[in-house]
Amino acid sequence: MGRGKIEIKKIENPTNRQVTYSKRRAGIMKKASELTVLCDAQLSLVMFSSTGKFSEYCSPTTDTKSIYDRYQQVSGINLWSSQYEKMQNTLNHLKEINQTLRREIRQRMGEDLDGLEIKELRGLEQNMDESLKLVRNRKYHVISTQTDTYKKKLKNSQETHRNLLRELEAEHAVYYVDDDPNSYDGALALGNGPSYLYSFRSQPSQPNLQGMGYGPHDLRLA
Repeated sequence: MGRGKIEIKKIENPTNRQVTYSKRRAGIMKKASELTVLCDAQLSLVMFSSTGKFSEYCSPTTDTKSIYDRYQQVSGINLWSSQYEKMQNTLNHLKEINQTLRREIRQRMGEDLDGLEIKELRGLEQNMDESLKLVRNRKYHVISTQTDTYKKKLKNSQETHRNLLRELEAEHAVYYVDDDPNSYDGALALGNGPSYLYSFRSQPSQPNLQGMGYGPHDLRLA
C-alpha cells in the first residue's frame, strides 16, 4: 500500500516538530550537496530552527559572501544598505557624545566659556564645587590613612629600639650580689635583702675598668 498524503501545516507538538525539522534538514542538505555535484551549481543554504539554531550549506567552489554579492548584482537589491545606515547613525551619535565631552572638559579647565549664559555658568560652577569637594574629601581620607599607618610604623620602630637597648644593656652590664658578710656591702645587702642592693665589680674580661680606683662604695645600683 502507498503512503498517505501528509497535510502540510504547523506541527503543534514541540518534540515532534523538532524531530521533523532535524530529519528534513538533513534531507535538504543532502539534496543541496547532490545538486552541487551533479549540476555543477553554486548554492548557499541558510536555515534557522524555531529555537534559533543556525544551519548552513555552501558549495565547496564558492562562499556565502560571494553568493550574496552575486545576488545583489543580479537583483539590484542592496542587502547592506539598512545595516550601513544604522552603523552610520551610531557613528554620528558617538561623535556628538565625544564632542560634548571634550567641550565639557575644556570648560572645566576654564576654556571655551564665551558662549555660555549665566545659567550655564552657574551650573558649571556648582558642578566644579561638588567635584572639588569630592577631591578634597578623598585627599583628607588618604592623608588620614597614611598618617595612621606611619604612626603604627613609628610605634613599632620605637618599641623595637627599646628592646634592642635593653638587650644591649643586658650584654654589657654584669650584676651580682656581694654576699660576703664580712664586707660592708655584703652585710648591708644581707640586712636589706639581696634584691635591693647590687654592686659593680670589674671582671677579667673588662681590663679597662681594672685599677681605676672604684671602691665598693663608689658604684651601686639600688
